[in-house]
Amino acid sequence: MKIIAADAVPESAGAEKTLQIPNDAELAELVASGALEGVQRVELQFPKFTDGRAYSQALLLRRRYRFAGDIRATGDVLIDQLVHMHRSGFTSAVLAPGVNADAAQRQFDRYSAFYQGDVLEPRPLFAREAA
Repeated sequence: MKIIAADAVPESAGAEKTLQIPNDAELAELVASGALEGVQRVELQFPKFTDGRAYSQALLLRRRYRFAGDIRATGDVLIDQLVHMHRSGFTSAVLAPGVNADAAQRQFDRYSAFYQGDVLEPRPLFAREAA
């Protein structure tokens, strides 16, 4: 997962098409309207760290709508959320102001394996070991 500090200069969009999706958006309507056509990055907002609707949106984008581009978390993104974000389908995150980007890797080192499946590896641990 790519971690971006809040004070880092944002990447230039260039030819990359980005779509910002609000938390209350109906993804089915967006997909049906063709809003995801040609989009390379979707930005999902965390207005508060307690608002988890973006997790569900990322999971739906990956599993149901087969979005293969970058899903970026923005807003009130804390280090504690990064591992779950990654498991939900996020590929990049812009940390909240004041959050140390260097400490983010420690979270990934601390939690490196999981029993249940996720977007990255849908099979649970017992199925992976049996294979």
